[in-house]
Amino acid sequence: MLERYPFFQQAYFVNDVEDACRKWHDLFHAGPFVVVPHHTTDRFEYRGTDNEADVSYAFGYLGDQMIQFIAQHDDTPSIYRDMFEPGEEGFHHVGVLVRDFEAEFARLESMGFECATRLYADGVDAAYFDTREANGCFTEIHGDPPHILAAFARWRRAHELHRPDADPFMPRRPK
Repeated sequence: MLERYPFFQQAYFVNDVEDACRKWHDLFHAGPFVVVPHHTTDRFEYRGTDNEADVSYAFGYLGDQMIQFIAQHDDTPSIYRDMFEPGEEGFHHVGVLVRDFEAEFARLESMGFECATRLYADGVDAAYFDTREANGCFTEIHGDPPHILAAFARWRRAHELHRPDADPFMPRRPK
């Protein structure tokens, strides 16, 4: 049986993740957002290199859809710089959660799509395929281990309970 993977995420490349969170919170009542400054991975590959760009992320929900904002803080070649020059912003990728990561990875490769970035972080595999010729953006496949699904469920529930006049950010956990 062919697996069907609905989009769980839409992602935007921005100049400032916190500014984007505030704007989406004010305009659409999205959030609250979890901000991950200067994210690092355990393993990383971009188009055959291990050059990992300095990026920050923010994650929040709008209805059932996760919204992600990404800002790159350097000029390292990346899937973000593949689409946007410094100072530019815009829609970057859609994300799908997959049960069998390796099978979906192989399926996309067999369709002729190049894996532009593959990484392992926070106990999960993720890969970004350059599917711009098919859908105008990158496509992220993201593993779905229980701890990730639980985190996403917590963020989704926080959105359901969130008041539009509240802070657009989730409380940050002390390190």
